[in-house]
Amino acid sequence: MSGIDKLSLVIHSGDYSRMHYALVMASAAAAIGKPVTILFAGNAVQALATHWRMPDDDHRAKALRVAGLEELLTACRDLGARLLVCETALALCELKPAQLRTDLNLEVAGAVSFLNDGSASGDMVFV
Repeated sequence: MSGIDKLSLVIHSGDYSRMHYALVMASAAAAIGKPVTILFAGNAVQALATHWRMPDDDHRAKALRVAGLEELLTACRDLGARLLVCETALALCELKPAQLRTDLNLEVAGAVSFLNDGSASGDMVFV
């Protein structure tokens, strides 16, 4: 295999297009056999709350036959990506771990756990 040996993504922005494309990249990397770790931080943690409502952009993507956030999150999970949720971001967004989705195998963790999970020949991307 050539290129990076691991992809580590921090999805910090709650902006739909940023989250969407970060998940496109993560699922693509996992699909070609690259280990992937995603840390949801900042406002992006809100997208993992059970009460979060999918934005209209997602309905538009699906109408255009493009995978939406739900499909991409599920693909990342099914392809073995490690999905971390920043404990600091949860506190700042006033969310409790019990308010997160249970179907995605989410792990509440912090920056130290994320950085320790990285690889010397991997790539770390902040979105």
